[in-house]
Amino acid sequence: MVLSASDLPAIYSLLTNSLSADESVRKPAETALSQLESRPGFCSCLMEVITAKDLAAHVDVRLMASVYFKNGVNRYWRNRRDSSGISNEEKVHLRQKLLMHLREENYKIALMLAVLISKIARIDYPKEWPGLFSVLAQQLQSADILTSHRIFMVLFRTLKELSTKRLASDQRNFAEISSHFFDYSWRLWQSDVQTILHDFSALTQHTSSDGSEQHQDDLYLICERWLLCLKIIRQLIISGFPRDAKCMQEVLPVKEVSPVLLNAIQSFLTYYSSFQALHPKFWDFIKRASTKLMKVLVAFQARHPYSFGDECVLPPIMDFCLNKIADPEHHILSFEQFLIQCMVMVKSILECKEYKPSLTGRVIDENRVTIEQMKKNISSIVGGVLTSLLPKERIVLLCNILIRRLH
Repeated sequence: MVLSASDLPAIYSLLTNSLSADESVRKPAETALSQLESRPGFCSCLMEVITAKDLAAHVDVRLMASVYFKNGVNRYWRNRRDSSGISNEEKVHLRQKLLMHLREENYKIALMLAVLISKIARIDYPKEWPGLFSVLAQQLQSADILTSHRIFMVLFRTLKELSTKRLASDQRNFAEISSHFFDYSWRLWQSDVQTILHDFSALTQHTSSDGSEQHQDDLYLICERWLLCLKIIRQLIISGFPRDAKCMQEVLPVKEVSPVLLNAIQSFLTYYSSFQALHPKFWDFIKRASTKLMKVLVAFQARHPYSFGDECVLPPIMDFCLNKIADPEHHILSFEQFLIQCMVMVKSILECKEYKPSLTGRVIDENRVTIEQMKKNISSIVGGVLTSLLPKERIVLLCNILIRRLH
């Protein structure tokens, strides 16, 4: 029998009781909810509980509803022989309802909604849900800060989910998504970083909140959106292009994005010491952002070593990391997470097999540049760069520094 709106009060009561500390109340409610899971309409009722405006303050109940919804998706979204599952009509309704409720103010609920959309997209995109990304892109055009942040939560979770699919057709779909979303994400990222740095500069001029608490809240939301955007850009470049060492095709976004990420790290670090006492919330963001930016650069190098080996990418990043390791500013010495990532970057570059001299023989057809010859040329160029950046004196200095810090 299909559950409907008339069953909402009973389901809400069961969800409330399932949160009770009294086991005699909680256990029967959990049993009843587990029996309802496979009933048609159950997920639709849960969706009504999650999105009901008059229940906005009842976060715990809404969260519990979202947990049961996620379990329902995992167990019954795919059609199975041993279960009636969720009907196509209900699936259409739920997909539409989810995309209509993106502006969720509570972060925990918004995160669960993003997870729900990503789980459904893994099963239904693109065959049953071809308009998912176009709807999200359309809503971004007129979104306020909160809505755009929530949409980027959905995008990040969904792209992360889809990137793990390994069939050739799924990887082609992801490459197509990358081609559509990269430019927009990159432009927004660059716009946001300029806004953040401009407002950080303004914050240094004031020692108090100066009545701008709402502005700081908006700025922090922009900071969080910017971090989500960074994660999306990483996902698009890592999973949206084949490894350049295999296909020998240059990944232009690596060359475009990497130098700008390095500039962002350098800009953020200038506020590290001044924000520690005056603006701890933004100081914490600077630590997370700087560390994440370096991790993204490490991921680019590992996935696309030849594109990363370009003269406008590898030399300045390698030199920056070596300088931070060998001669960090006093206030950066305590920023261990970031310094570790700088060391990881240096280690990754030095151990990269694509940068090692090739031991293959001479090319027989000298008029035709083979893939092996292309690899030799790139490794030779990168080898020359590394030799210039790491003379013997610098290597000895780095070894002494590492020994002193470890002991």
